[in-house]
Parts: sequence; C-alpha cells; structure tokens
Amino acid sequence: MQMQKWIMSGLFFAACAFAVVLMFTLPGKAEVAEENKPTMPAVALEAASAEATVKANCITCHGDQLQGGVGPSLQQEGGEHDAEEIFTIVTKGRGQMPSFRDKLAPEEIANVAMWLAEKK
Repeated sequence: MQMQKWIMSGLFFAACAFAVVLMFTLPGKAEVAEENKPTMPAVALEAASAEATVKANCITCHGDQLQGGVGPSLQQEGGEHDAEEIFTIVTKGRGQMPSFRDKLAPEEIANVAMWLAEKK
C-alpha cells in the first residue's frame, strides 16, 4: 500500500512537471496568429531590388517575363491580390508553391509583394 502511494505521487509530480514544460514551450495565440497571417513590414518600394529578387527566386516557375509556366502568370498579379495578400502567399506558400520564409528576409518579400501588386 505504501509503495502505491509513492508511485502515484511520482506520477502526479511527473504529470505536473510535464504540464509546466508544455506551458512554456507551446506557441501562444499571438505566435499562432502570426504564423497564419504574417505581418508585412513597412518598406519603401525598390523596384530594381524587387526585380532582382524575382529573377533569382521566381522565374524558374513563373517564367522570365512572369508569363507563367509551372506556376501561374504574375503579369497581372496586382489585379488579383494586394501587397499584403501577396506577402502572405510568398511567406507561407500556397498549393505547390513553397514558402520563402526561410529563403528571403521579410523586407525582401514585402518589396517583391509591393512590386507585384503594381502589376495590373
């Protein structure tokens, strides 16, 4: 009987310790919201830089004139999405398009999003 008490106390202590660890390691509501809808940083549009970023990262799928190919045409992307929507798509990825979160800085993605948003 005494042994069962020690085992139960040990299990209770382990469960409490596990709960405390989870409280500090699981993402909070703000982090989950940021992951679902990333916030576009405020940047000034630098068209030459955006075009260079697109040439280095996007033409393989979207074509050298943004005419499309494996991915859709981006020639009139601004008519379909605003800069914030484009920023979210590029950051998170969508469908077969991969996320560029780990490849480009948020400021680079924002610059490209603003540049593409002007294409109507």
